[in-house]
Amino acid sequence: MTSRFGQYTKDYSPDRRGAGAAALRLVTPRALVLGFGNVLLSDDGAGVRLVERLRSELGADAADFVDGGTLSFSLLPYVEAAHSMLVIDAADLDGETGTIGLFEGAAMDEFLKISRRRTVHEVGLIDLLDMARLLGCLPDQRALLCIQPGRIDWCETLSGPVAEMMPEASRRARATLARWTQE
Repeated sequence: MTSRFGQYTKDYSPDRRGAGAAALRLVTPRALVLGFGNVLLSDDGAGVRLVERLRSELGADAADFVDGGTLSFSLLPYVEAAHSMLVIDAADLDGETGTIGLFEGAAMDEFLKISRRRTVHEVGLIDLLDMARLLGCLPDQRALLCIQPGRIDWCETLSGPVAEMMPEASRRARATLARWTQE
């Protein structure tokens, strides 16, 4: 039996001598792919829908794929256990519906510090990142992939322009994750 906490796993299996001693072994931290949004509000759910797509394309074991919905602090254990973090959300990019923006590292931090709210979940994300920073567990490799929404209203489907850009958003997300594994 194993339980995972951060980057270590404690193995409770009995050793060969039958002594039952627990052995501590290092586990490689994985990338966290965190989608924010509400799938009942059309384009607001683009982040969650893209995380589902990435899980399907890459396989469930390729990263820790998390539907963050509209949560914040309860996601901290996932951030603590990650060596890299890709956050995906719908955000105002001052562009046409479906425009994709990718902000990495300090550029992500700057994008989130801009005075006017660009994403519905920005406050929760900023709080989550600040908590991780205070605990010293904010991944150095981090990025925010945003999609410009066109419609945020009660509807379970994405608007046409956002749906059309999902393959490109997926390509950019996969390229970012692949680059991080090579660095």
